[in-house]
Amino acid sequence: MRARTPLILAALLAPAIAGAQSSASQDLGVNGNVPGSCAIGAPRLAAGAQVNFRGLNGTTLQIDQMVDPTTLSTNAASAEVRFEAVCGFPHRLRVETQNNGLWQVHERGNAPPEGFGYAVPYRASVRWADENLRLNADAQIRRIADSQIYIANNAIGDLLLRLEIDPGATNERANAPLLAGTYGDTLRITLEPQQ
Repeated sequence: MRARTPLILAALLAPAIAGAQSSASQDLGVNGNVPGSCAIGAPRLAAGAQVNFRGLNGTTLQIDQMVDPTTLSTNAASAEVRFEAVCGFPHRLRVETQNNGLWQVHERGNAPPEGFGYAVPYRASVRWADENLRLNADAQIRRIADSQIYIANNAIGDLLLRLEIDPGATNERANAPLLAGTYGDTLRITLEPQQ
């Protein structure tokens, strides 16, 4: 009896082993969707490219000496700021200034005295995806101003913003003294779908 038991077990296992050796396959499709999107990283100053700026504090650039102590007019200033950026579809680059220049943060109710500047014009230029965009914030009228270009391809890399203020630049006349106060503007850089 003992000799038969192993044979019976072997016979019972034979169909299971034979079944394990047969195979079958089935194709399974897998789909995903990547929405068109863009991303811009945190700003960082380009090494060695700043003149008369204290540096970058978060997302704020601060001019070191706004006026020349002899003329009381605007000192020259410039800075380059880099942003890591990526766009996964054709897109539009837009640069917008909230004030069209550096204007007094706390406006006085009265008209400014004659001969004094009360806003500072500047230039902003952006290099991105082998394209260049320029915005002149002329400080003649306090308003939103913008400039834009279309980029026909996907892009990845550094977006470079350069800001420049000329010596003696004011909204009144060249080399006019500036009224005392704090001056500011907000620049907005946008990468968005083409429309």
